[in-house]
Amino acid sequence: MRTLILFLSLLLPLSALALPKESRVPGGVALLPLKGINTAHLPSTWYRSNRVMVIPSINTEFADQAKWVAVVGIPLSAKITEQQHVRSEGTSFYFSIQDKAYEAQYLTVPNKRHVDPNPEDVARWQRERTKMNKAFVAWSEPSQPVTTFGLPTQGPFSSAFGLKRFFNEQPRKPHSGLDIAAPQGTPITAPAAGIVVDTGEYFFNGNTVIIDHGFGLTTLYCHMSRIDVTEGDQLKPGDIIGAVGKTGRVTGAHLHWSVSLNNTRVDPTLFLSE
Repeated sequence: MRTLILFLSLLLPLSALALPKESRVPGGVALLPLKGINTAHLPSTWYRSNRVMVIPSINTEFADQAKWVAVVGIPLSAKITEQQHVRSEGTSFYFSIQDKAYEAQYLTVPNKRHVDPNPEDVARWQRERTKMNKAFVAWSEPSQPVTTFGLPTQGPFSSAFGLKRFFNEQPRKPHSGLDIAAPQGTPITAPAAGIVVDTGEYFFNGNTVIIDHGFGLTTLYCHMSRIDVTEGDQLKPGDIIGAVGKTGRVTGAHLHWSVSLNNTRVDPTLFLSE
């Protein structure tokens, strides 16, 4: 009965549902019509080891191709030489990706421990990573799926998603979010409805909030000067969650905003409604 209610609730409001922009590149999003999957229930769909968001295709550009559409996050580590494999209800779907050249960014970090952490720092970071990973794999099924976002704060984009980063000339993992420059204390708001699933003061990320928007879509907010929400809070679009700051590994005040889809960090700009 719960699955039927969920399915009906998904169908009713979808005239206003917009899909994220498709970009089949590492760090992008693939919109994959699940041809031949005609179940009345939400089909269980997986990419690599993570469950994938699936929405009815009604009132989308895929309505004449399939009943369901998978919204798949592609990791930055994905190889263009490999066919990407999605599994749904015992059926396999394949798609290819194209290469994308991300630029390099060189930053000078004043706090040397944020570049060369000591053993205690590393142990702390590993504990924090485990806690955050649990939030990223959270799965919930709200009555209305979220597929687009508004901006969580106002300011210029200071560091794009996917940049190849060097801290004090040492290579690090690519930039997994979008940096928005703003004065300390600038409000940060929820870009869509969701539930707060994690908060904390972390070694690299500083004051941090993670919001679960449902169906494997979560957002991460880092370096905040303050946190105004607690775990379990249910948020509406525009609710204040905290303020811009410069806590953790930073070179100045800004918001680091990450979007995670099927436990994969993807380009936030693909989800912007404007």
